[in-house]
Amino acid sequence: MSTVLLDVNVLIALLWPAHEHHEAAHRWFAARGTARWATCPLTEMAFVRIVSNPAFSTDALAPIEALSLLARNLTHPAHEFWPDDVGLVEAVGPCAPRLQGHRQLTDAYLLGLASRRRGTLASFDAGLRALAGADRATALQLVPTVSGRRPTR
Repeated sequence: MSTVLLDVNVLIALLWPAHEHHEAAHRWFAARGTARWATCPLTEMAFVRIVSNPAFSTDALAPIEALSLLARNLTHPAHEFWPDDVGLVEAVGPCAPRLQGHRQLTDAYLLGLASRRRGTLASFDAGLRALAGADRATALQLVPTVSGRRPTR
């Protein structure tokens, strides 16, 4: 089983008990057993930025608390850290013809990083299927939500 890079939506669902997909994320994660999982600077930063934003939750954490929560979970024995060691143009290149707007750049980069590492990007975002296309389809794993169904868009 290849290492999965957790998209920030999966990372938040795993670590935030009130998240609507918390249980689904835990079912998926448990089913992977001892398989490797990864974060990168972008997903880690997005986690801290989002869970420390009062617009995200009335229970938002202070940034130092969000960093601490993240740090505790990064000690998991199956965790890998993937540095952002691929340039934007190289990572996004294969997805570039399918980019519909600026909001997809981070997703395209994460798909490129996962592809470079011979891993997969795990996400709840079914819209990534179109962005991945045939050439990056193996670099994407959609995490099932309610009743084991994959998210649709």
